[in-house]
Amino acid sequence: MTVRVRIAPSPTGNLHIGTARTAVFNWLFAHHHGGKFILRIEDTDLERSRPEYTDNILAGLRWLGLNWDEGPFFQSQRLDLYKTAVKKLLDQGLAYRCYTTPEELEALREAQKAKGEAPRYDNRHRNLTPEQEAAFQAEGRSFVIRFKIDDDREIVWNDLVRDKMVWRGSDLGGDMVIARASADGIGQPLYNFVVVVDDIDMQITHVIRGEDHIANTAKQILLYEALGAAAPVFAHSPLILNMDGRKLSKRDGVTSISDFQKLGFTAEALVNYMTLLGWSPPDSTQEIFTLEGAAKEFSFERVNKAGAKFDWAKLDWLNSQYIHNMPVDKLTDLLIPVWQEAGYNLEARERPWLEQLVALIGPSLTRLVEAVEMSKLFFSDTVELSEEGSKQLQQEGASAVLSAILAALENQPEFTEAIAQEIIKQVVKQQNVKKGLVMRSLRVALTGDVHGPDLIQSWLLLNHLGLDKARLNQAISL
Repeated sequence: MTVRVRIAPSPTGNLHIGTARTAVFNWLFAHHHGGKFILRIEDTDLERSRPEYTDNILAGLRWLGLNWDEGPFFQSQRLDLYKTAVKKLLDQGLAYRCYTTPEELEALREAQKAKGEAPRYDNRHRNLTPEQEAAFQAEGRSFVIRFKIDDDREIVWNDLVRDKMVWRGSDLGGDMVIARASADGIGQPLYNFVVVVDDIDMQITHVIRGEDHIANTAKQILLYEALGAAAPVFAHSPLILNMDGRKLSKRDGVTSISDFQKLGFTAEALVNYMTLLGWSPPDSTQEIFTLEGAAKEFSFERVNKAGAKFDWAKLDWLNSQYIHNMPVDKLTDLLIPVWQEAGYNLEARERPWLEQLVALIGPSLTRLVEAVEMSKLFFSDTVELSEEGSKQLQQEGASAVLSAILAALENQPEFTEAIAQEIIKQVVKQQNVKKGLVMRSLRVALTGDVHGPDLIQSWLLLNHLGLDKARLNQAISL
């Protein structure tokens, strides 16, 4: 048997971290077994589905490296398939037309609420006679199509994460709506029905999704059976929780993959982190994985039943590891759009200079966006002095030291690291001061602060742009 799994996001919003983690588990399982990873866009909610959300989902999956083998398939383009399946159930007497009005349903819910009962449909139109149907139609009532659920039926499946699962038909809220009405008799089919039809048609062998779908699984197993197909194997992964133990939601701030991207996380770090959200590798000390590496080790035996808490500090640490170990040329490619987004002018800065800057600030980055502030002084003609910087320039001898450095620069046809070190050495001796005064004063003059990246490398970068002399003059004048 060839393993066939699917990720089936709904384009009613951007790609969510929960959906993306589900996609990761599907991808890992498929690749572990040499199977197929299929992408299906569940856009049956015509009112809320948007093409821009579809674009966001596709871009997010590609960015994460979760490339699919088949698809994307769009449910909105498969309506004839669903209507044929609905008609099959109607013809077999496994589904029926229900003419209950919204007002009648509301009255039923209120009555159940008053008795302290769980809301459920009472199946009142399950066995209408042709005459009764004709009477409802004459009243102008619209209808939905409901699938018959036997209250006494026991639904059992062996879940790859949760082991044996048992539900009763009486727990499923009465006969299930599988399609709305339309002029031709069968309207828009609904979620629980179309996913089953799709999974049968696409020969899905394993359905891997979040535990919030468990109740749907019980209903869908009945639909597989009614349509004459074997149900796939199910695996319900734990939900992603916030640090308070509640389901991660928009109230917690960032939840979409595109937002994580804007915050400066790398795709490799984020997908690595999602791999560890609910799954633990055989070697518990190993925390850094490529997708391919994780796929070799992945199994549902090591997926936890309990919810996985989202830890920002852990994600930041992972992200820093990927950044710090990334080749300079690749990190430069990632930082160029970050600088452009910040409005920095890169035209006057050649690629070798940019790579030199990346080599300087890269070891200090946790997120890519931090490069904006860290490199600000290299994209500005002037610098702002910090409070500590201002105090440093007021130290006795600071102005004379900077004047001596400026004078030494005038006699240098070229500027290298060795020359920079020699100038500092000469000024210390010439001015008869401590090296610390020279270094701190020079740093403030060039960067505006007493703290910052490597001084000599910063000086080389600024000298290449002709900014060091201007900043020394500015500091001396202050």
